[in-house]
Formats: sequence, structure tokens, C-alpha cells
Amino acid sequence: MVTDIYTERLHLRKMHINDSPSLFKIWSDPDVTKFMNIDNFKNESQAKEIISYLNELAEDEKAIRYSIIESTSGDIIGSCGFNSLDFDNEKAEIGYELAKSHWGKGYAPEAIDGLLDYAFNTLKLNRIEAKVEPENINSIKVLEKLHFIYEGTLRQSEKSKGRFIDLNMYSLLRTEKRL
Repeated sequence: MVTDIYTERLHLRKMHINDSPSLFKIWSDPDVTKFMNIDNFKNESQAKEIISYLNELAEDEKAIRYSIIESTSGDIIGSCGFNSLDFDNEKAEIGYELAKSHWGKGYAPEAIDGLLDYAFNTLKLNRIEAKVEPENINSIKVLEKLHFIYEGTLRQSEKSKGRFIDLNMYSLLRTEKRL
């Protein structure tokens, strides 16, 4: 089920355990993890644990997580993927993060657009969801650029870092995807 995805500047491939040094650098940055449901990592073993866990979910077809690789340099600059796959209802939730040094360069929308093409054309999903903290303005801008529709706020929907947080729900339907 997991296949590589290529965009103009990026290669998205299933995470490997040997990606842990690069991903640890990203996940240890408090600015990157600010809106993630994890605290910034303190050691590389945490990255290895998460990668192993995500790969187990992929084997069970419950999630898929990709390392985002910049094609020209071969560097891992982030990760993205389907946090939950629901084939019965033909939908999935997406998530993504980039190394701070790559913010503002259009990599996030490019990676997500690649995920969307894969979701709609290969996995034959109908709906892609994204849940974003209302304060995460940069992520909201990415979703709006890709024509996701704001559906409302899920009040105190999840507990993150010891507190209940609101999440804005965004979605994109296959019929709304602009080619």
C-alpha cells in the first residue's frame, strides 16, 4: 500500500529507522513541536520509538507516515502522512511538519498536494481531514492555499501536553481537488 510519492522538489518515502538522526533534529525543536501532540524530543531513541510505532500502524493499514526528502540535496526536511486511514468511510486525516529552516519555502503545500493526489487517485479516498490548533496560523495558511474548507471548531477536542485544546476541522473532498 505504501508507495513513494514524487513532486517537483520533493521525494516522500515511508519512514525508515535510519531516518531517526534527521527526524530527531526536527522533532527536538520546540518551535516545530509547538502545535504537535508531543513534547520536543530529548534523545534520538524517542525518534526511533515513534518511527517504529508509525511503521507498525502502516503495516496494519491504519496510518502512513513519510519522510519528506528534498530532491536536490537528499536531506530529510520533515515528515507528513495519513494519521488515520478509514477505508470503510473512504477518508483519512493528514498531518505534517517541517524543519524550521525550511519554513516559508512552499515545501509544506507541495508535500501535502502530493499526499492529496495519492489519497484521491491511488487510495481512492473521498475526504481528507486536517485538525489544526486555531493558533497555528502557518498550518492554516497551508490548508487554505490547498483549498481546504473550514468546517468548525472542535472545542476541547483533545488533550495535548496536559491541557485540553480546541481544534479547527478542515476538509477537502475528491470533487473539490483542483488539478
